[in-house]
Amino acid sequence: MATETSATGRTAERDAPRDGSPPEPADGALTDIATALFHLRRVWAKPDLVKRVRAQTATDGRPLQLSNLMVVNAVAALTACGRPDEASCEVTVGAVAERLEIDPSTASRLVGHAIDAGLVSRRPSPVDARRANLGLTESGRRVKQVSDRFRRAYLDDLMADWSERERAEFARLLTRFADAAVQAPMYPDGIDRIFEEAAADEPAPGVEP
Repeated sequence: MATETSATGRTAERDAPRDGSPPEPADGALTDIATALFHLRRVWAKPDLVKRVRAQTATDGRPLQLSNLMVVNAVAALTACGRPDEASCEVTVGAVAERLEIDPSTASRLVGHAIDAGLVSRRPSPVDARRANLGLTESGRRVKQVSDRFRRAYLDDLMADWSERERAEFARLLTRFADAAVQAPMYPDGIDRIFEEAAADEPAPGVEP
């Protein structure tokens, strides 16, 4: 009789690879984490939610683009790294691209949109006149403050019944998880490999699995 090895009720024989190698150990916690992350992505990526966020964060009568907020957060973080006259802390388009992990041409376009929206200013670099040094305008600073307040209020509501110890431990573990994910991101080609391996595991026509 087959022996159950996972929380899903699958058997050892069913889980064993067809090449005869031993089955990979089941980890219910990893399954739960993957499911939770997938669920969060679906919830936070809903079009109606994105529309509400944009409508509630208008600047000068225009809805705030989420890309504007990304640039505002990036410029604010880079500005906070040290004195403005330090070359290593200069806020350039290249620095924004690196911070957001996007290519320079995309960063240049997003920064341009944020400048047009009146959220980011561009002035000559005190270090290299050929470069532009970016900073937040007064509107940009207000947007940053409001977005931070909204984010904290949202999280506080979600975790209303959590103890301070639980919040602190969650923050520690989530930060550790995020740092690890940054070091080893899952790129889109990982999806291709999933389908390739699944297709390779399919039995030939007329062959019983």
